[in-house]
Amino acid sequence: MARPDKVTAVDEIADKFRNSNAAVVTAYTGLTVAQIRNLRRSLGDNAQYRVVKNTLTKIAAKEAGISALDEHLSGSTAVAFVTGDPVEAAKGLRDFAKENQNLVIKGGVLDGKALSADEIKKLADLESREVLLSKLAGAFKAKQSQAASVFQALPSKLVRTVDALRAKQAEQGGAE
Repeated sequence: MARPDKVTAVDEIADKFRNSNAAVVTAYTGLTVAQIRNLRRSLGDNAQYRVVKNTLTKIAAKEAGISALDEHLSGSTAVAFVTGDPVEAAKGLRDFAKENQNLVIKGGVLDGKALSADEIKKLADLESREVLLSKLAGAFKAKQSQAASVFQALPSKLVRTVDALRAKQAEQGGAE
């Protein structure tokens, strides 16, 4: 029979997996409490960094429908549960790992898809969602401006052509 505290811990971790759109598994051996506190701050408001027990996390991941993390759940393990922009959290982890060699990104999951450590680092190289959306909006606006210019050019070109024909006819009519 399972102990109530372990059942509660599994339920809590499973809820975090269900409510997160991304989770990044790390090894933290050698980090001090102060360094882990700084790491939590660097992740921003949309991520929660939590030291977990591997066995309980495997059970919780299975309950949440995630099987891609089993290979990463060994040794000292902590998980960053991301509820907002995964790029921001990935950047925070990557930057912290550059400064502190003891933090090792093992892998993770994004919207149910397994990610390797290299894929998480590539995700960190992306611009934030807001920047990408603003670039997309700018591209749409530019295309609309180009289309408006083309549509305006057609009538004005027609008017100039008709004026040129009238002038030519008037010139020819006056020469006779």
